Amino acid sequence: MRKFIPLLTLATLMAGCAQQAERGQQDFDQEFQQPLTQTDTVESNAFRDLNSFDAQAKQVLDNSPSMANKYQDLYQQLSEWALQSGDPTELANYGVQSAQMKGGDSKGNVMFTGYFSPVIELRHEPDATYKYPVYGKPSCSQQCPTRAQIYDGALEGKGLELGYADNMIDPFLMEVQGSGFVHFGDDNSMQYFAYSGKNNRPYVSIGRILIERDLVDKEKMSLQAIKQWVTENDEETVKELLEQNPSYVFFVPKDDLAVRGTAGIPLLPMASVAGDRELLPMGTPILAEVPLLNADGTWSGAHALRLLLVLDTGGAVKQNHLDLYHGMGARAGVQSGHYKHFGRVWKLGLENSETANPWEL
Repeated sequence: MRKFIPLLTLATLMAGCAQQAERGQQDFDQEFQQPLTQTDTVESNAFRDLNSFDAQAKQVLDNSPSMANKYQDLYQQLSEWALQSGDPTELANYGVQSAQMKGGDSKGNVMFTGYFSPVIELRHEPDATYKYPVYGKPSCSQQCPTRAQIYDGALEGKGLELGYADNMIDPFLMEVQGSGFVHFGDDNSMQYFAYSGKNNRPYVSIGRILIERDLVDKEKMSLQAIKQWVTENDEETVKELLEQNPSYVFFVPKDDLAVRGTAGIPLLPMASVAGDRELLPMGTPILAEVPLLNADGTWSGAHALRLLLVLDTGGAVKQNHLDLYHGMGARAGVQSGHYKHFGRVWKLGLENSETANPWEL
């Protein structure tokens, strides 16, 4: 799929929203010195939700012979464990080894943000309403135009227009996600716009800009708050804000509507994450206490224990930060936009295999 920054999620548009203690951060005495620490036994009282692992693992095995060769035995053992036991203290009985992630506080609290695949409305030809182009990648490398230059017509007449939106913010947010679905209302067709490249300019969060300008309160910052601000302001004001982010993402249309991550594997909602490949190579299974949120985005006070696969990456997703894929459409967008919460994470491997000793980098 992606990715420009590559995976700057909606949560990275936000600047905090709540105190850490209200975002699922757990208090432990143990402090970790290494990014990954060998764990003899995983102990967790979180609610177990292991049902989506098999379907996501099948996508890996069916679509990537190289990853299948590396991970098939480990996936099989994890599937058997989930079916027969599901008790994290019994992983070793299936030959599964674990290494706990350090967390940003060195106490195991790993940040979870969320991302999704938006669906935006486009037209093949411009008119008085649908006049904001979405572009394919031009033949440039280091000297690509900035966002402001593109908005001012730097790419016009080059045959790069993929479609036209009726507003500026929807294509911008699709850039933030790195890909998305588009519906062409003129012929009722649907395509998947995959990440094709970027203009190699630095990314600046418009959420942070709105906060710094006292236009949106830090505590109220969210995707919905950004969209609300956009609706309340005229085109030139919105354009000026978006131009504060010089980074611009280009797309390539795909008739295959599967959402694919960096690993090239179709992603399933709540079954895959983006992670730092230096710690978590593509295809790595992790056991994670994923924070459970209320409808308003507040932490419910509980976590769900999930088996997830690392199948995507992102420039904003480094070290102790994971980005959880939520699916397609507006509902997934709202849900993913709430995520900036904490949970514990264990990288998994299989003894006497290529994935053995998961604590080693």
